[in-house]
This record gives sequence, C-alpha cells and structure tokens, in this order.
Amino acid sequence: MTVSVDLSGRNALITGASSGLGSRFGRILAANGANVALGARRKDRLEALAKEIGPNAAAIAMDVGSEDDIIAGYEAAEQAFGTVNTVIANAGIDGAGMATETSEEEIGRTLSINLKGAILTAREGAKRMISAGVKDGRIVMIASITAFEPSPGLVAYSASKAGVVQAARSMAKEWARAGICVNTISPGYIRTAINDAWFETEQGQKQIRRFPKRRLMGEQGLDGPLLFLCSDASEFVTGADFVLDDGQSL
Repeated sequence: MTVSVDLSGRNALITGASSGLGSRFGRILAANGANVALGARRKDRLEALAKEIGPNAAAIAMDVGSEDDIIAGYEAAEQAFGTVNTVIANAGIDGAGMATETSEEEIGRTLSINLKGAILTAREGAKRMISAGVKDGRIVMIASITAFEPSPGLVAYSASKAGVVQAARSMAKEWARAGICVNTISPGYIRTAINDAWFETEQGQKQIRRFPKRRLMGEQGLDGPLLFLCSDASEFVTGADFVLDDGQSL
C-alpha cells in the first residue's frame, strides 16, 4: 500500500541514509514533497541515491561519531535547501556479540554511534531550528524493540536504543515550547544489510519462527508512521514512541 502525505516545505536531514532503512526514508520523504539531505559516511552511495531521487536530494558526507562532522553536515544541508526543519536520526550499528566476548572498544563505538550520535544529531537540529525561529520542527529518532526486551548478544545495542527512547522523551519536554516535536520509532526486525547474514543462519531462522507471524517485517511497514511524524498532522504528538514490530514482541 502506498502512503501519501504532503511534505512540501519540509527540509529533512536523514542520517545513515546510504543503505537500508535510511535510504528508504530518503526516497519516501522525497516522493512526498520534502527536500532531503542524505547523510552518511559512504559518499559514493549517497551520490547514487541522490541522483536516483532527483533535484530535491543532496548527498552529505557526515559521520555521527563526530560532532564536527554533524555540524558540517547541517551546514551543507542548509546550503542546499535552507534551514532543516525535519530530522531523522537513523544512523546506527548493531554491535552484536555476547557481552562476555565484546571488547570495550566495540561497546564504546556502539554507544557512541547509536546513542551519542543520535543525541548530537537531534541537538544540533534543535539548536538551528530555535535560532531560525522554526515553530513546526520535527525530530524522529529510530530506536528498536530491543530497547524494551532482553536481547542476549545485543547488550550494547539494546542499551543504546533504550537510551535513545529516554533521550527523545527528555528532549521532547525540553523543546516543547519551542515548537519542536521529538518522537521515536521502535521497529521490529526488518531484513537489512545490518542483519542479513544473521537471518540466513539456522539460529536466525529459528528466531523468525518464534515470531507470532513467523516473518520479518517489510521496510514499507514504517512508511505511514514516519510520514505522519514528519508532517504537520503530528503537531500534537511529542515524546511518544511508536512500536512497529508486526507483533514480534508479543
């Protein structure tokens, strides 16, 4: 089913846009009228995606592990389209591995990209919206159902996503009077480049069979709620988390 929402006048910055959910977010927002600044480290992939989308897309090289890179990314997005009034903090890594076998470095990197990077991305966007007098700002942060359920082998990842949900709620309250709505989407398991190899294994197949519908979600399952949260229709929604998991957490 195709979802249609008018996002004309929305200048969106999307992190982690070079593949997976991020690239779909870029396509779906642009198809509904938004200008999209596609942010990620892999500039070649971003340029190919921007070319595919058309003139309302721009490829922005940025690494959310670096605040300087985030600031530079916003500067580039503003040069392309003007003030960013819509942010999708999507960049993330899985940090998979049993807790007793995961290195300190890997734990730190997972928390840095998934949590600190998301907070810095949202913060920089909010600072610029407030400075520009934007009163209809939208920030959507991508969390996960692992934020709410025990996830062996994903300790750092699940902790980072739980942090994203609580950070978003706190920022939503902090920026409410500035007119900035901050919400999270907590997807279930969707086959993307980040987990494709796992779901090809016997253990991954067993996990799928344990889900109530015995399937992975399709990427299109996030389209409607994402478009709603980026639109004017979500004016009265802030500090909310949308669990979209096809019943996987039941």
